[in-house]
Amino acid sequence: MMFRYDVIIIGAGVAGLYAAMKLPKSKNVLIINKRETFKCNTFYAQGGVALARDKDDIEPHIQDTLNAGAGLCDEKAVSILSEYSREAIDDLVNKGFEFDSDANGELLYTKEAAHSCERILHAGGDATGRYLHHFLLEQNPHAMLTNARVVDLLISDGECYGVTVLDHRTSRNIYAKEVIIASGGVGSLYEYHTNAPCISADIQGLCVMKGIELDRMEMLQFHPTVFVDSNNAQKMLLTEALRGEGATIEDENGKRFLFDYDKRGELASRDIVSKSIYLHKKKTGMNVYLCLENFEPEYFEKRFPNICTTLRGLGFNVPMQKVPISPAFHYAIGGIRSDLNARVPSVKNLYAIGEVASTRVHGANRLASNSLLEGLVFASRAVEDILKNDEKKAFLEFDVSQNIMSLKDDKAKKNQLRRIMWENVSIIRTKRGLNDALESINALLKENIGTLLKFRLLTARAIVSGALLRDKSIGVHTMQEEK
Repeated sequence: MMFRYDVIIIGAGVAGLYAAMKLPKSKNVLIINKRETFKCNTFYAQGGVALARDKDDIEPHIQDTLNAGAGLCDEKAVSILSEYSREAIDDLVNKGFEFDSDANGELLYTKEAAHSCERILHAGGDATGRYLHHFLLEQNPHAMLTNARVVDLLISDGECYGVTVLDHRTSRNIYAKEVIIASGGVGSLYEYHTNAPCISADIQGLCVMKGIELDRMEMLQFHPTVFVDSNNAQKMLLTEALRGEGATIEDENGKRFLFDYDKRGELASRDIVSKSIYLHKKKTGMNVYLCLENFEPEYFEKRFPNICTTLRGLGFNVPMQKVPISPAFHYAIGGIRSDLNARVPSVKNLYAIGEVASTRVHGANRLASNSLLEGLVFASRAVEDILKNDEKKAFLEFDVSQNIMSLKDDKAKKNQLRRIMWENVSIIRTKRGLNDALESINALLKENIGTLLKFRLLTARAIVSGALLRDKSIGVHTMQEEK
């Protein structure tokens, strides 16, 4: 039996769910989600959604984004992001989403690093992603297949006809006129990361196998303020909004050392803050802390309720007590090459949106809180493009992939890969370290491994290969001279 849909959406984060919300009920749509719906990066997003507050703020927002991107942004993509930002936010508000507001009902804006003004909206204090994700799920009018993993893209002669899913250990093909990839980033490739546990870089590796171009994979963002003292691979993010509203970074001596590296101190772009912490710890051997004492306890509890509750549960008397921090992997800037309408250029009827895509809007470094906005704006553009297409499609039937997905030894090899990536392909890189990583990854690819591990290794190899090709430091990509 051939299951046919108008649109298949891979992933149920902000990009996938907003695309679903924009697709009319008359369309036969299926959302495929790997695990429970809350296990996505959107759910864990704390800071908020950046936007141009009004027409006068479009140019400053564009300039801030370009400045953070260190000259590698696609200026047209950035213009689209900013010019359509208010429209996306108004759409959410008009449909009933409530951002935090003051007693008079006026929206509350906050500031984060590298923004020239307060232009970031938040919800539930530090729970923007959670609130937005829940809202979009409530708005979704379409069918959802959960606990199913996409393991193949059905492509013939440069056209996509659907996907193969692994559903309860059984592979089956599901066909669609259009396929939207919104599967997220690559967090599980790293030993320390802030991503949802199931963000494992599968689809990027599948794209490598299918000959689909990955773009700027070496551009990976590490969040500077993360509580890493836990046994979980996913570490606790401490939002940049904390620093935007007065938190400081200090070493064991109480020195605010960031000013030694950049005149903006805590408000420098996150790549600079991450590298500064890394270098200071290496230089001094001292631990680094986030100091929250500038916050009044009552305000801190209300503005950052989840962070407050979690840290107090861990035994920290916040905001009076300092919290130990370290950088950790946070966001994949590169991804599947897509155009300004979110189309994958080499494959007809295939789209990529959100963190899995490379629109080149972020350049060499993503401006804080532009990620949720990118998911909204380019999801909307993908849907607009899809709705223009009224061509009838003649479906091909494909054999079902019967690859061995996992082997007994794969888990140990996944953990080995995480260590390789953290030690050699993280905040500061060297040619020797990258070549060592490439050699190790190629060796693992030659071993008897399951398909899912192969996907991860191919994604990791694309990251390392991109880093080796870019021998000059720029943005989040820092190459260190070897002594």
